[in-house]
Amino acid sequence: MSWFKRFRLASPYWLAQKGIIGMNHRNVQLIARHNPRFLFPNVDNKYFSKRLCTEHGIAVPKLLAVCRLQGHIAELKEFLADKEQFVIKPAQGSGGKGILVIVGRRGEDYVKPNGKAITHEELCRHVSNTLSGLHSLGGKPDAALIEDLIHFTDEFEQFTFEGVPDIRVIVYKGYPVMAMTRLSTSSSDGKANLHQGAVGVGIDMATGRALRAVQKGRPVTHHPDTKAVLSQLNVPHWEELLLLAAQGYEVSKLGYLGVDIVLDRHRGPMLLELNARPGLAIQVANGQGLLPRLKYVDGAPQNFTPEQRVTKSLEYFRQVSPFVNVANNTNEPVQTAAL
Repeated sequence: MSWFKRFRLASPYWLAQKGIIGMNHRNVQLIARHNPRFLFPNVDNKYFSKRLCTEHGIAVPKLLAVCRLQGHIAELKEFLADKEQFVIKPAQGSGGKGILVIVGRRGEDYVKPNGKAITHEELCRHVSNTLSGLHSLGGKPDAALIEDLIHFTDEFEQFTFEGVPDIRVIVYKGYPVMAMTRLSTSSSDGKANLHQGAVGVGIDMATGRALRAVQKGRPVTHHPDTKAVLSQLNVPHWEELLLLAAQGYEVSKLGYLGVDIVLDRHRGPMLLELNARPGLAIQVANGQGLLPRLKYVDGAPQNFTPEQRVTKSLEYFRQVSPFVNVANNTNEPVQTAAL
């Protein structure tokens, strides 16, 4: 029986044996214990997160403008007149809701990744809804951020559809412990969000190579739109990316953190978002539980620099990686990690 089938049919005892963390454990032992609530606004608000990252010298997508008031909407036509590619997102949104990606212009209309065009009036309505809190956490009044569009690295070209893929890294006490890449699909409307139908691919922490993949909770071997073989995915700039994730701890001061990173073909890894309540589907994508990794970090030094923490993590994961032949100190696979 496959790992996935065992997971779906598993007893609590089996899940515990595999180190699978559930919602109660996450909420009580990780979030409540390691994430002080007074720090949440710094990550729940993308504008605050972006400002903190800039202060720490961490690369983020360029912020073009912030629309805070309904009165600002009247200025959008002139402001966007010379901009062909950009992203509008709610400052306090979650789950990919309210993100509008524009990849081109067609006359006075704006073109979305799926080729459909929207009018300026429709764009303004979207911004107005964002300001009113339609897409924000708790329905609170919000701001709309206008950012540069990410041009993702060529290595992901065949693995995503009408959208920018990202890499989610779970960081515990400053140590990167688990990662997956989220690949947009037609059913996710070009958004890298698992709840909307994106593909989640578990990533080997030692090498950046694909382990296994899921879509809507079910295992997949090929991208549903491009038909690319997901086992061939290999995340470039892997150690640089892990360092960026580890630095998210210094930025947020949160002990249990989700760091979302994008790979721009010109600027390399950039921090996209910080998440104080990262979900647990990453365990399914990886086919492994988080608990053994968290226990390892509990016994690791807590006064290390980000660089030292990444080095320490890599030392651990190279011992258990299916792709690293520790005996010969090579990156030749010792077994195939089946998707």
